[in-house]
Amino acid sequence: MTNVSGRTISFTGAEGNLLAASLFEPSGPACLTALLLHGGGQTRHAWDATGARFAKAGIRGISFDARGHGKSEWAPSGHYRFTHLADDLQTVAKQVVERHGPTASIGASMGGLTTMLVNEREPDLFHANVFVDITPRMQESGVSRIMGFMAEHSAEGFASVEQAADAIAAYMPNRPRPKDLSGLAKNLRERENGRFYWHWDPAFAMGETSIISDNHSTEGQFSRACTAITCPTLLVRGAQSDLIGEDNVAHFRSLVPHADYVDISDAGHMIVGDRNDVFAQTVLDYLERLLESH
Repeated sequence: MTNVSGRTISFTGAEGNLLAASLFEPSGPACLTALLLHGGGQTRHAWDATGARFAKAGIRGISFDARGHGKSEWAPSGHYRFTHLADDLQTVAKQVVERHGPTASIGASMGGLTTMLVNEREPDLFHANVFVDITPRMQESGVSRIMGFMAEHSAEGFASVEQAADAIAAYMPNRPRPKDLSGLAKNLRERENGRFYWHWDPAFAMGETSIISDNHSTEGQFSRACTAITCPTLLVRGAQSDLIGEDNVAHFRSLVPHADYVDISDAGHMIVGDRNDVFAQTVLDYLERLLESH
């Protein structure tokens, strides 16, 4: 099995900001490169298992921590709107395409929304798109639940990694609480006061140019961007998602009529973690069909 952590590399973002990344290289020539883009509040390590499976199947995987997340630099400008995240993705994707050739974008939640904006700017940049439980229209209750979880404990942090695990277990009661908390530790930072805090820059969620600072205009922005998508596209939804409902899927498919759609049972919004085996194989099958048809 390919090293599950991948090889650590880095990119330079749109503002000269360092972006930490992981490279999952196949043992032989790669037939395609997949950019793996995590959701808000996550890190590139959310894709470790997927990246390893892709590499084993002959597809190069590259995941990177979005600005202000994980090991990537916090943006000195404090700019964390979707347009700023798209600036970074566009910059990285150009480097990857120049170096490796045809590249597919696989974006979960925030990563998928960012991909939509880049497609509008450069419709021919990606060989294919995979949107993971994300559409321009979302269920307000699901959005509020996610943002509420991200804001909770952001100021006071946690007394221990175990306490953070308790908070996640309460947020995702349907997922078994992990016995090994080493993966969770990658999402926390211990400060001088001995308490543990989420890894992301607080300005990401609460600053004047935070991810939600232009929330009033996002649906129209992303809907318009989706109408510009011309490359092969797959939408993967978790059947138990509280963020994306069937009506949201129908709206997306009206904007991108050529898109394929798969619904994964026993998975919520965090499909990659809930059912990674089924998710990864679903996407691999889709990408392999595309490669066979070209």
